[in-house]
Amino acid sequence: MTQRGVFEKQPGSGEWWIHYYDSLGRRHREKAGTKSAAILLYRKRKHEALEGKKLPEKLRRPSVSFAELAKDTLAYSKAHKRSYGDDAIRMERILGWFRNRAADSISPQEIDEKLTQSAEENSWAPATVNRYRALFSLTYSLGIRNGKTKENPARLVKHRTENNARIRFLSPEEEVRIRAAIEATCAEHLPEFEIALNTGLRLSELYTLTWDNVNLPRRILTVPRSKNGEIRHVPLNKPALEAFQLLRKQTGASGPIFLNWRDGRLTGPRYWFDPVVKKAKIRNFTWHCLRHTFASRLVMNGENLRTVQDLMGHKQISMTVRYSHLAPQHQLAAVERLAAASPVPRAADPTATRTATEQNEAPQQEVEIVN
Repeated sequence: MTQRGVFEKQPGSGEWWIHYYDSLGRRHREKAGTKSAAILLYRKRKHEALEGKKLPEKLRRPSVSFAELAKDTLAYSKAHKRSYGDDAIRMERILGWFRNRAADSISPQEIDEKLTQSAEENSWAPATVNRYRALFSLTYSLGIRNGKTKENPARLVKHRTENNARIRFLSPEEEVRIRAAIEATCAEHLPEFEIALNTGLRLSELYTLTWDNVNLPRRILTVPRSKNGEIRHVPLNKPALEAFQLLRKQTGASGPIFLNWRDGRLTGPRYWFDPVVKKAKIRNFTWHCLRHTFASRLVMNGENLRTVQDLMGHKQISMTVRYSHLAPQHQLAAVERLAAASPVPRAADPTATRTATEQNEAPQQEVEIVN
């Protein structure tokens, strides 16, 4: 028997959805799971809509904008999370989608569609989509806790499967193209690119630096609080040092080092970096890939994994081992040393073959055993 308002989006998939109209006449669609769950959810939504219509206007809960929930979330993130810088950057994009919408009018489908569209347009990895989904979920969870909303639509948005083994780094040819694109469109941001490429700093580490964290005479910068909650020190090679020296002339010797402003708000590098990547015709490359490039080039130039681990600020060596396959010459040298240590001559070696043949043709020596 067909249940009104309940449908299977793809027949035979086993994934059931509902569609309904709220008390203001707005149409909604939600993914519910099984058919029985969809029927229950549909009845609940219809009851809520009917309840909203019956209540006098003065007794209805006033709609809270998504922007208000976002403000609460950023205040919470600043007080409790080390990734506040990342949250602030991501929230700016989210507010571009839903800033003036009533928070309780945003459906899981709308969130999923925005995330999917942005992932396709910006070549996001699944992990990036999941970070945005997590920020949505935190926003609504705090809204529920603060009594400003009742539901968390992000809970019904599908979690993407992550592939943490994916390593994307710049080839020399790609670096030439991306440098040319930066110089042509936003040359003032070239020092940021240079520092990211030569220090391997995480985005949040780089864009929270102040001049107090950089010691140019000693050629070292200090990350006061890394992702792991620890202080770490990063040496500056010549390109990174020269980039910092140029920035000091431009910004002075105190306060924040990087000030990226857009529409009157402090934001991260993506608003200028993503267009640059497109202009350079480089596919599947994000700002975080500069960190991968830093680590990959260290390994390909022969640095041992323990050193790379320290420079990257990895808590576990397992994070660094992902780059080990990028050192084929060192791996080849290792197995060749194993072959050289073998007592058995190899037929592939003409010298070894000749020596073995000569030994077989030589007269056998008698050995006298004395008891």
